[in-house]
Amino acid sequence: MGNIVAIVGRPNVGKSTLFNRLTDSREAIVDEMSGVTRDRNYGTSTWNGVSFSVIDTGGYVQNSDDVFEEEINKQVRLAIDEADLIIFMVDVTTGVHDLDIAVADLLRRTGKKTVMVVNKVDNNERLHDAAEFYSLGLGDYFPLSSANGSGTGDLLDFVVKNLPSQPEEQLPDLPRIAIVGRPNVGKSSLVNSLLGEERNIVTPVAGTTRDSIYTRYNKFNHDFMLVDTAGLRKKGKVSEDIEFYSVMRAIRTIENSDICLLLIDATRGMEAQDLNILSLILKNNKGLIILVNKWDLVEKETNTVKLFEKDIRSNTAPFTDYPILFISATNKQRIHKILETIDRVNENRRRKISTSELNETLLEMIRDNPPPSTKGKYIKIKYVTQLPVYTPSFALFCNLPQYVKDPYKRYIENRLREKYDFSGVPVRIFFRKK
Repeated sequence: MGNIVAIVGRPNVGKSTLFNRLTDSREAIVDEMSGVTRDRNYGTSTWNGVSFSVIDTGGYVQNSDDVFEEEINKQVRLAIDEADLIIFMVDVTTGVHDLDIAVADLLRRTGKKTVMVVNKVDNNERLHDAAEFYSLGLGDYFPLSSANGSGTGDLLDFVVKNLPSQPEEQLPDLPRIAIVGRPNVGKSSLVNSLLGEERNIVTPVAGTTRDSIYTRYNKFNHDFMLVDTAGLRKKGKVSEDIEFYSVMRAIRTIENSDICLLLIDATRGMEAQDLNILSLILKNNKGLIILVNKWDLVEKETNTVKLFEKDIRSNTAPFTDYPILFISATNKQRIHKILETIDRVNENRRRKISTSELNETLLEMIRDNPPPSTKGKYIKIKYVTQLPVYTPSFALFCNLPQYVKDPYKRYIENRLREKYDFSGVPVRIFFRKK
């Protein structure tokens, strides 16, 4: 995993429709994490066995009536920086637009692998009209109708063929810990406080993933890989202020990790951008520890910590079972606590419960509180087992899985969390036909 494909183009050419087509093919198979999908701009697509991330840049340009050329260019430049392949979308019904010419110029100059897609081509006459886009100088294009999907297969064949191949990573089998958060929240300070000046004890491993550097942390009986992207490729200050930028940066880091330390600025509280990054972490089923940094700068009263915690958890409900630590990266406050918490969450992530024990504990709870009947049909759960996958996932076999609703899944998840320590780890519950 690790390739990023970005869809760029001016507003209203159909970027989001294509994005939904590319990503939903997969969402249908994978049970979507309930309640957390606040961002519809990032998803995963799988075609012929190849998976890649898809980013719809359109979702980041607000109020499209007065989108300035500048704003779109900014998005395109970022996408060019971060993506491995770019889908440039134009609209056959409006013909070549000034903004299309501007975007095409940017793309041509960078030499980044680009594929042009002419959208809304849904009859022969429009197929003929599409030829005028050759004038943009980007070579051949794919005619497409993202509304009815015709042409998508050919486009995907091309995309998958042209993605850079991912080298096999030769890394020790240790948990990978990523430090994520928006710009200026203190990621670099935390990396420095963790690694200290004794960088010589710490052996950097050259990251094969093009922009994650893995540093091995091995002291005080803790041993893990730190996925360090904090000090990577400093961008011009211009782009640092956009939310899009930090989400783009976070995606690769999160996908390459096992547990994410999400840094929040204590002086600002939980903001929309933090929630975006959080939802990426949960969507990818990664372990989560929230670190409230710069805690030394906050005026304290008796209940400050409790209120702060409550506020954070209310923002992430229904998933609220994760550790929150109040730290100061620069003063090295509670750095040891972070290390202990990483170990605990890693243990929880790898926790395996035997099938016999699961059936003994869960089936009894289910008898006490069975799923509500739907349309007069009763759901009988016969058997529970933990799936042999990377994060804690449980399959409950029953006669009518399609009738089990989300609240009941949450009931099961909460019972599991009460009985076993899954703090900091998303737990997935699947109902399957016996």
